[in-house]
Amino acid sequence: MHQEVSLLATVAIGFVFAAVFGYLADRLRLPPLVGYLVAGIMMGPYTPGIVADSGLASQLAEMGVILLMFGVGLHFSASDLLAVRGVAVPGALGRILLATLLGIGLCSLWGWGLGAGIVFGLSLSVASTVVLLKALEEHNQVDSVNGRVTVGWLIVEDLAMVLALVLLPAFSGVLGGNADVAAGEAGGLAITLTIGITLLKVGAFTVMAIYFGPKVVPWILTLVARTGSPELFTLSVLAVALGIAFGSAEIFGVSFALGAFVAGVVMSESHLSHRAAADSLPLQNAFAVLFFVSVGMLFDPYVIIRDPLAVAAVLALIIFGKSLIGFLIVVLLRFPIAMGLSVAAGLAQIGEFSFILASLGVSLGLLPREGQDLILAGAILSITVNPLVLLGGDWLQKAVRRKWPSLFEQYGKSKHDALCRELERIRKISDERNRQHQLEMQQLIGTFPMFAQVDENSQEELLLLFRPKVASPGERVIRIGDRGDGMYFISSGAVEVQLEDDPVRLQAGSFFGEMALLSGGRRTADVIAVDFCQFLVLERRDFNVFMSKHPALRAAVSDMAKERKAMNVSRRKRKKSLDAT
Repeated sequence: MHQEVSLLATVAIGFVFAAVFGYLADRLRLPPLVGYLVAGIMMGPYTPGIVADSGLASQLAEMGVILLMFGVGLHFSASDLLAVRGVAVPGALGRILLATLLGIGLCSLWGWGLGAGIVFGLSLSVASTVVLLKALEEHNQVDSVNGRVTVGWLIVEDLAMVLALVLLPAFSGVLGGNADVAAGEAGGLAITLTIGITLLKVGAFTVMAIYFGPKVVPWILTLVARTGSPELFTLSVLAVALGIAFGSAEIFGVSFALGAFVAGVVMSESHLSHRAAADSLPLQNAFAVLFFVSVGMLFDPYVIIRDPLAVAAVLALIIFGKSLIGFLIVVLLRFPIAMGLSVAAGLAQIGEFSFILASLGVSLGLLPREGQDLILAGAILSITVNPLVLLGGDWLQKAVRRKWPSLFEQYGKSKHDALCRELERIRKISDERNRQHQLEMQQLIGTFPMFAQVDENSQEELLLLFRPKVASPGERVIRIGDRGDGMYFISSGAVEVQLEDDPVRLQAGSFFGEMALLSGGRRTADVIAVDFCQFLVLERRDFNVFMSKHPALRAAVSDMAKERKAMNVSRRKRKKSLDAT
C-alpha cells in the first residue's frame, strides 16, 4: 500500500529526489529538468513506493510559475510588449486557431465530439511558461529581439487562455458537455453576458495595471526599503508578487501567472527592481523545480504502452505541427526566417495552462479521461525533448544560412530592423534611468567619501532615507539649544557654525549636526547658511537605525565628532588665555 505524505514531506522528498535525479541527468549529459520530471514520476501514484500529495505539489509548483513570471516582468516593460505586438498578437492568435483545428481533426479520427476536440486543441496550442523562460535564460536570450518576441507571444497566448477558461463553461452545453440549466434557458444572452463581463474584467485589470500600479507598487517598495530591513524588503517583494497574482485571479479572473507578470512589469518602473529580482531569484529556482516534479507526478508512464500511436500523434502535433504553424506565421508576416525558427523551437511544448484546460474539460464532461492522459503524456514528453528541439532549431538556422545566405539575411530585414530600433529606443530609456540612478550613487560617494565603506544596497538605502532641504544666505539652519532632529550633509553651498570664539565655515562635502544625535543632548551652536545651500538630512530615527547596522561608519562619524569637540575646546582655551593677557 502506498504511504501518503504531508506538505513538509512532499517538499522535502521533492527536493531530495529532484537533486539526485537532476545530478544523474547532468552526468548523462541530459538537461537537469529531465531529472526533475523523473523525480516526479518516482513520487507519483503510478510507480511503486512513496506517493506524495500531487495536489499540494501542484499548488507549490504554481508558486514557482508565479515567481518566475514575476521575475520576467521585472525585466520586461509594457513598452516591450507594445513594441512586439505586430508579430506577437497575430502570431499567437493565429497559432492557437490553427493548432486547435488540428486538435479537432485528430479527435475526430478517434471518434470524439467537437467539444472534446476544442478542449484538446486548445490544450495543445499553448506553450509552457516555465520551460520557455528556463530555455531563454540558459541560452541568455531573454533580452534578445527573438527572446522578447517569444515572451510577448507567450503573454498573448496566456491572455487568450484566460478568455477560454471563462468561456468554456458557458459554451459547454452547446458543445455536448454538462450545461447549467439556467444558462441553457438563457441561451445566447447568457453567453453574450459572460463574454461582456470577461472583457470588462480584463479591461479593468489592464487599467489598474497601467495607471495605478506604477504609482502604488514602487511607492510601497520605497517605504519598505527605507526601514533598512533586508528580510522585510524580501517579504514585501514576495507579498507584492503573490498578492497581486492572487488578487488578480480572484477579482479579475486572470491567471496567477499573468497577474504575477504584470506585478513584475509594474515593479520594473522602480529603481529597486534589480534588488527585488535578486531577492526573489533563489525562490524562483526552488519552486520552478517543484513545477517539473509536479508534472512528473501527474504522468502515467503506462499510457505510452497502452496507446503509443495516439501519444506519438499528440507529440507530433506539439513539436512539428505547432512549430510549422509558428514558423509560417512569422514568415508570412514578413519577419526574418531566424525569428520564425527561434519562435517555432521555443514554443514547441505545452505546460501549465494545458493541465488546467484539460482538468476543466473533464469536469465539464467535454473531454474524456483518456484525453487528459494524452495531454499529460504530450506535456511531459515535449518538455523532456525540448532541449533537443532547441538544438534542432539552431542547426536549421545554420543550415538555411549556409544554403540560402542572401534569403536568410535579407528576408524580413526591414521589419526586423524597425523592431530592433524600437526595442533599442526602449532599452536606452531604461538605461538612461539606470544611469541617472548610478550617477546619483557616484555623486553621493564623490561628495561624501565616508559612504564608500558601506555596500551598494546600503548606499541605495541612504538615498531613500535622505530628506532634501534647502537654505538661502543668512537663513538659520540649526538653533543652539534645540533638540537634535537630524544630521545634515552639505551637497552644495556653505554654512557657518557660530561658535563662542570664532565661526567655522563648512563647505560642500562636509556634515554637521551629528554631535546632538550621538550624545542625545541639545544643539551646541547656531548654524547659518552663507550661500544658497542644498542639504541631505538624515533624520534622528533613520540615523540611529542606519548607524546601528553599520558600526564602522558610526565609529568614523563619532571620531570626527570627537575631533571637532576637541578642536572647539582648544579654541575656547586659547581664546580665554588671549583674553587673560
